[in-house]
Amino acid sequence: MPERGRDYESTHSYINFRLQLDKPNVALWLLLGEAKSKSAHIARTLLHPHRSHELMQVFLTKGVLATTAIEGNTLSEDQVREVIENRAELPPSKQYLGQEVRNVIRAYNEVVQAVLNDPDTELTPELFKRWNALILKDLDVEEGVEPGVFRHKGVVVGNYRAPSSVDVEFLMQGLCGWLNGDDFKAPDGRPELRAPLTIVKAIVAHLYLVWIHPFGDGNGRTARLLELQILLSAGFPTPATQLLSNHYNQTRSEYYRQLNAASRSGDPIPFVTYALRGFVDGLAEQLDLVFAWQREDRWEQYVYQQFGELGTEADRRRLRLVLEISRTARETGVPVARADMRWLTPKLAEAYNNKTDKTLTRDLNEIRKLDLLVRERRGYRPNESVLLGLLPASGT
Repeated sequence: MPERGRDYESTHSYINFRLQLDKPNVALWLLLGEAKSKSAHIARTLLHPHRSHELMQVFLTKGVLATTAIEGNTLSEDQVREVIENRAELPPSKQYLGQEVRNVIRAYNEVVQAVLNDPDTELTPELFKRWNALILKDLDVEEGVEPGVFRHKGVVVGNYRAPSSVDVEFLMQGLCGWLNGDDFKAPDGRPELRAPLTIVKAIVAHLYLVWIHPFGDGNGRTARLLELQILLSAGFPTPATQLLSNHYNQTRSEYYRQLNAASRSGDPIPFVTYALRGFVDGLAEQLDLVFAWQREDRWEQYVYQQFGELGTEADRRRLRLVLEISRTARETGVPVARADMRWLTPKLAEAYNNKTDKTLTRDLNEIRKLDLLVRERRGYRPNESVLLGLLPASGT
C-alpha cells in the first residue's frame, strides 16, 4: 500500500521548504545590498575596547529585552542590562521576569560559544530541543508543555492553527535538512551573494519555525535564537545579530500582522521584506552610534595633538578643561557656562583649587588660540568643526 500522505500537505501546503528568489524584486535586493554594505562597515570598524564592549552591551540588552518583551516580559531596558551584568535586585514578584531574561542570555551564550567552536555545525532537531529547554528552564509553563520536547497536541495561536503534532518531527527534520543544504549557499564564483542569502536564510528560518510551532511554548524565542545562530555562523558582527529581534519588538503589531499575512498567503517574501527594512534601519542606527564614537575619539586625539608635550601644569589643566567641556557639552547638548567649568569633575575642581577667575580666563584665552573652543552667548562648546577638514575631499 502507498504511504499515507502527511496531514500538513493538505492543511499547510505552503510549508514546502522552497523559496523563489529568482523573481524580479528590486526592493528586496536593494535592501539586501544595503544590509550587506552596512554590516560590512560595522564589522570593519576599529573601536576602542571599551567602545566595542559598550556597543555589544547596548544591543545585547536591546535584543534580550526585545525577545522577552514580545512574550510579555515587562522589565525595562535598564533592568535587563542589570540582569545581564549580574547586578539586578528584583523584588520577589518580578523574579520570574529575571529568570526569563537569564534563560535567554544562557541560550545566547551557548549559541555564541558553539559558533566559535565550529561555525559550520549543522542544525538538528536535538539542537532546537536543547535551545527550547534552556529558554523555558525553571519557568512556570502551561499544563502539558514540556520544555525541550516537541508538542504532542494541536495548538492555536491567535487565528493560526499550527500543523498537526504528528507531523512536527517530520517537519523539523525537513527544516534542518533545508537550512543545512545548498539552497541558501552562494553559487560558485558568486561570493558577493553569501551575506544577502544568509540574511534571507535567517528570516525565512524564523518564519518556518513559527509556522511549524514545534513546541508547546517558547517558539518565538527559539525562532529568534535561530536567527542569531545563522547570522553569527556566517560572520555577521555580533551587535548586528540582535537587530531583527529588536525590530520585531518595536513593531510588534506589524510583526504579528506580517506573520498572519504570511500564513494566509503562504508567501514568505513580504515577511522577509518587512524584516529586512527593520534590519537595515537598525544597522543605520548602529552606524550612527559608531560614527559618533569615532568622532569623539578623533576629537580627543586632535586635542592632544594641539597641546603637544604637556610640559607644564597649566598645559595639563587646560587639556583637562577642554576634554571635560567637550564631554559635558556633548552629553547635555548645550554649551558649558563659565560658572560651571571648574566644577565639572572632582579632578578639574582640584586643578582649579586656590586658582582665581583670572586663571580660568587666561586658560580659556589660551585654549581659544588653539581654536579648540567656541564661545557662545550661553557658554563654550568644542570647536569640532575643525574635524571637517579631515574628511576626504568630495569630487566635483
